Amino acid sequence: MEPRFTVSLAQIKPRLADVPANLELYERAVREARGQGADLVVFPELSLTGYHLKDEVQAVGEKLDGPVLGRLRELSRDLALVVGFVEEASDYRFFNSAALLDRGEMVHVHRKVYLPTYGMFDENRYFARGGRIAAFDSRFGRAATLVCEDLWHPSTAHVAALDGAITLLCPSSSPARGVRESTEQDDNARTWELLNRAYAVAYGIFVIYVNRVGFEDGVGFWGGSEVLDASGRRVVKAPYYEEAVVSCEIDLAAARRQRIMSPLLRDEDVDLTIRELQRIQGKPQ
Repeated sequence: MEPRFTVSLAQIKPRLADVPANLELYERAVREARGQGADLVVFPELSLTGYHLKDEVQAVGEKLDGPVLGRLRELSRDLALVVGFVEEASDYRFFNSAALLDRGEMVHVHRKVYLPTYGMFDENRYFARGGRIAAFDSRFGRAATLVCEDLWHPSTAHVAALDGAITLLCPSSSPARGVRESTEQDDNARTWELLNRAYAVAYGIFVIYVNRVGFEDGVGFWGGSEVLDASGRRVVKAPYYEEAVVSCEIDLAAARRQRIMSPLLRDEDVDLTIRELQRIQGKPQ
């Protein structure tokens, strides 16, 4: 029998480079989510530290066995957390990471693979790139974590789905761009919502997308966190531009029904994809 669980999207407004203040935001959001019957709480990208860290990255980096994550592991004893933080590796590289903590244990860590370096973004200057897209097993079914820009690259969702993921967890720090008075959301929000729905439909997969709000260095973040079910139907939506904790129930049996009705993933020819990618990789530059 497929798991059923309640997920809360913690759309918070982190303070830049202020980990103690952000831990308090986490604890407040967890209390609210607990009151909504949550089994799992998902926080935005880099929500323990804020996003525009620049040279503060090294100051707020946390080793996986460090005290801040230790405090969060304790917080996860009665409900699971997906946390966004700066990970300091043993070789002193720093990663934009997201971890699933559950029942006091670290279940999985994903290091952001695609670090944007266009427009306002300069992540590749401060962070090392992750090198793996992998699904993992949990009491919430098989899932994969992709951090913000990762999900703008279709190959990541493709690999995650082929690796057996039923749910995509996507912590995000997406800024507002193309704001218009005549529309409720900005252009960036509309594009994200299109991508989330497309992945859900194409792969028969749940998409749990959690974006932050607030301002840093004059840049605003649009919020609008949401859950899409395996048919692309929106299950819950957080408000734009405002802090909120919103919850919904997820029944993973819906993915089974969707994949039986539309067996696109079943029919995927992995060997063909590998052969063609090897051919493309071997082409002269």
